[in-house]
Amino acid sequence: MGKVFAFSNQKGGVGKTTTCVNMSAYLAALGKKVLLIDADTQGNATTGLGFDKSKLDKSVYNVVIEGEDIESVAVKTGIENLYLLPSSIDLAGAEVELVELKNRDKRLKEAIDKVKDKYDYITIDCPPSLGLMTINALVAADGAIIPIQSEYYALEGLSQLINTIKLVSRINKGLTINGVVLTMYDGRALVSRQISEEIRKFFGKKVFDTVIPRNIRVSEAPSHGVPVMLHDPKCAGAKAYLAITQEFLAREEGVDESK
Repeated sequence: MGKVFAFSNQKGGVGKTTTCVNMSAYLAALGKKVLLIDADTQGNATTGLGFDKSKLDKSVYNVVIEGEDIESVAVKTGIENLYLLPSSIDLAGAEVELVELKNRDKRLKEAIDKVKDKYDYITIDCPPSLGLMTINALVAADGAIIPIQSEYYALEGLSQLINTIKLVSRINKGLTINGVVLTMYDGRALVSRQISEEIRKFFGKKVFDTVIPRNIRVSEAPSHGVPVMLHDPKCAGAKAYLAITQEFLAREEGVDESK
């Protein structure tokens, strides 16, 4: 049965979607069957994988609000083994509509449970908020992965996210923080090194050894509708995302994919 990981941080601009897309792509490239669920109303993971949200007939909205099966809505991406449950503009109203629905915090989990055994990994790109869509993602997840920018204000609001994860764990007993990703790291900048040290003190071994550097090629890739591994596989950002995905697999499966 597959494992579900929610990529979450209510603070925007920390590399959450970039990390979710690129780790999902590398998991697929390493032979894992992966479903990426774009639960963010902005739909950046959807466009970052080359899809025009306005031209998609169905999205995660139809799954969460209307009860459609994931398999009837998910689409193949241009990467072998990687599938996408896309976002759409309709998702913007989902937070309001969910309030009126039965099991409003378990709608996504119920849908995922039906397909969990068909994938090795299911990744969820959460909205940059702690609303009902993020709660749905955390209730469905086996673990949370938190990308944190290596700059001041990085820890701002983090205690709120951690508290939310603790509250959700009352419903989802198995929920834990499985990993913390340091993003936009600049080893030349004292502030990056200081924040990195603080985050490692706070989260300990949950922080991945690999850090994601600031890299223009990573920033460019979404505008081309591809993960960085297809845009420039030899750039520093691509190498970092491959390394962190290998590190993730070594943690989860005890397999060192870098060898």
